[in-house]
Amino acid sequence: MTSSRPYLLRALLDWISDNGLTAHLLVDATRPEVVVPTQFVQDGKITLNIGPAAVQGLEMGNEAITFSARFAGRPMQVHVPVGAVLAIFARENGQGMMFGNEPGSELTEEGDSGSAEPSPTPETKKKPSRRKGPSLKVVK
Repeated sequence: MTSSRPYLLRALLDWISDNGLTAHLLVDATRPEVVVPTQFVQDGKITLNIGPAAVQGLEMGNEAITFSARFAGRPMQVHVPVGAVLAIFARENGQGMMFGNEPGSELTEEGDSGSAEPSPTPETKKKPSRRKGPSLKVVK
């Protein structure tokens, strides 16, 4: 089955725009094939304004999101594989959606059956791991 992520991203972009708000993407900038301005990456993540006033030629395909934008006055072609998108949200109120790992997505490790947690071993049964997901912050 194909990933639901690109469909949800397009739907949420429409919802955010229809409500007169500004859509932002939270992106894992450490992922392969991500092309973003590295000088604005913090803790391996970058927040991108994808509102119509900020970007040109926005294309939200099933494999990647691409657009042109200016960063510190310099034009750049941005390329974000859909699997690298951690969240889409409205700048004004923070409403949107965060994404976790999907079974079969490239976010899961090779050999993993799609589960977010590793399979239990004697060590992990005794010491359960706590994973923290990405967190959102207000961008002004």
